[in-house]
Amino acid sequence: MNRLHPLSAVTYGLQYGFLWLSLAMVLTIVLGGIFDPIGSAWFIATAPLGFVLGVAYGVAYYYRFEYGITPDTFDVSSGVFARRSREIPYERIQNVDLRQGIFQRLFGLAIVSIETAGGGTTEASLNFVSETEANRLQGQIRQRTADVKERRRQRDQRARHDQRDQQAAAEERPDEGDTPSSDPEPTDSLDVPGADSDDESAAPQPGVPDPSPTAPSDEPGSTAPAPDSDPTATADRRERSPEPMGPRQRRLFDLEPRELLLYSFTSFRPAAVAGVLFVFFFATGPIIDLLVTIAQPFGGPADIGEGTSTSYGILTVVSAINGVVITYVLSVAYTFATYYGFQLGRAGSDFVYERGLIQRYSGSIPAEKVQSVTVTANPLQRLIGYAGLWVETAGYGPESNGGSQSAVPLANQGRIHRFTENLTGVETPKFTSPPTMARRRYLARYSIIATVVVAIFFGLAQLTAFESWYLSIVVFAAVPPAAHLKYVNLGYYVGEDHLVIRRGFWTRRTTVIPYYRIQTVNTRRSIFQRRLGLASLVVDTASSQTMVWTTPTIYDVDLEDARDVHTTGRKRLQSALRERARDDDLGIEVDFTDPNSSGGPAPQ
Repeated sequence: MNRLHPLSAVTYGLQYGFLWLSLAMVLTIVLGGIFDPIGSAWFIATAPLGFVLGVAYGVAYYYRFEYGITPDTFDVSSGVFARRSREIPYERIQNVDLRQGIFQRLFGLAIVSIETAGGGTTEASLNFVSETEANRLQGQIRQRTADVKERRRQRDQRARHDQRDQQAAAEERPDEGDTPSSDPEPTDSLDVPGADSDDESAAPQPGVPDPSPTAPSDEPGSTAPAPDSDPTATADRRERSPEPMGPRQRRLFDLEPRELLLYSFTSFRPAAVAGVLFVFFFATGPIIDLLVTIAQPFGGPADIGEGTSTSYGILTVVSAINGVVITYVLSVAYTFATYYGFQLGRAGSDFVYERGLIQRYSGSIPAEKVQSVTVTANPLQRLIGYAGLWVETAGYGPESNGGSQSAVPLANQGRIHRFTENLTGVETPKFTSPPTMARRRYLARYSIIATVVVAIFFGLAQLTAFESWYLSIVVFAAVPPAAHLKYVNLGYYVGEDHLVIRRGFWTRRTTVIPYYRIQTVNTRRSIFQRRLGLASLVVDTASSQTMVWTTPTIYDVDLEDARDVHTTGRKRLQSALRERARDDDLGIEVDFTDPNSSGGPAPQ
């Protein structure tokens, strides 16, 4: 078993030291309110004592934390008072992520996170190991995981072959009561040893050494290995053997500086909104004073307590514009730092990627865990002819989108489409649009929303000095184009091996789902859909649903068409499962680039 890097003792000591210091202070305050002798003077003794005890606990935690690689599992033991031992089978490991912040990169350290299929959190985390040790662990665990999967595949394949052989033998065996032929049938060698050979020399004779290649031999130059009489010696020899360093990586895609800048300026990160709100709530006074100062040249109030309704209106508009600009700048910076140096490669049957400027990430996307592939593009990206490629995996994903991971953040649309076709084998889809009745439904829906907006402004006019509430009626002008854009960006395609679903205007998502990855297909109808004879089909896979990535849905199609798609999808799902079981196919081709798509052969 191995221990973490010695600097981990320092970090754990400081972490628990400050934690226990704060707990000691809180405990002193609580007890001081109950017992009169306990006062603020006790902080002088309890605070250092809590810090020292916390440091001692952190150091003890470091010495009690151990990890190791065994032939079948990755083992982790931790805990000071309550011990926890985990044996993680390689077949359950989905990803081995490496993460390096500024501190870790400065001292040559890394955080290793091990994710398992179906888990919502990290199964095991090593804080910290050296960068060399992190790369070694990542390579060895990937190699052992690939070996386990390959052995399982071969075992399943042999079982299927044996089953087919038994069925074929049963079909060739004559029925009871049939007249046997004059030529006797060969006896099954499993029932009568040696009966499958007419050569008497094939049977072992007394005094003649067994010619089996596994038998020991004392003859000079004999290469036959002796049988292992001690299983412990076998395990020791296996542990002493050279460790595999993982499959060789092959570069598939590099995010060029131009593409990185385009991706940063044409995408938006919701985390930027959270950052702006955080700054606003924790620095309210200085932020408001700054906004008032910025709005003064445009007619804003001289002070927050002195002004007219017009000046306050100008302050509101200017502050909103400043908030949008600041949020956009933060989004650009966040995207640039997150995807700086993005590289996608191939290692065995997995996609491997690296990215990050301030905090560097290195992880993998298991090909057999890929549930669906989604092409994304917002209006700006579609205008310049670019798109992105995301994959949905089963279980946990290292990014904050559940199982969603970026395979290609941004590239030319033609290149992305070739990637998708080579990755999934899907044919060029011919989308079917919903009936025109759906567009009328969206027109009514957005009209209701516009009416609510006008009612809100009317209510504000009754409570404040705002009198031009009727100007809000202009929102009705956006209703027809909004309904049309909603309608024209919807579509679906029922292919031979894949179901393709397109939806969304602000972020158009075109999702390719292999039939064998479909878990369920649900038909949903609201009250309004039932009146119009429409229905929506929700296609669920094993990937995670989040607030950002919702379940692929075919919206507002005729009820009969929905039933046809439902029935066709169920039939082709069964056919795809049988074909996949017969061919033993993973379903995803990891070498999804071609020389023409990247301007030349991928570098080795």
